[in-house]
Amino acid sequence: MDLTDELISYVFFGVLTTIVNFITYFLFQGVFGINYLISNIIAWFVSVLFAYITNRIWVFESKDDNIIKEALLFYGGRVFSGAIDTALMYVLISILMTSNLFAKIVVQVVVTILNFVFSKFLVFK
Repeated sequence: MDLTDELISYVFFGVLTTIVNFITYFLFQGVFGINYLISNIIAWFVSVLFAYITNRIWVFESKDDNIIKEALLFYGGRVFSGAIDTALMYVLISILMTSNLFAKIVVQVVVTILNFVFSKFLVFK
């Protein structure tokens, strides 16, 4: 698969991952009445698992037999990008005083690129 096809697949499955995150969050928080922070953690875990599976099979077409190592690298990358996400949000909103919407858009672009690069060159190489 060439880079353009990978990018298109990555964006497509990224949208689906976001939908999985929202559905999981609202299911646990709204339907089951679980605390919103715990529901958010569950939704993050489930959506990253969904992203790993779709990235492994359809985006990067991984043939690595060591799925545990690959999954741990994938989750590690997502934890790292989550920390970058939080730090950039803080800098943009609290220090630079930008709007929440502007900050969220900028940060999501940065994190999406970071996640793609991390997945392409470190996880699914």
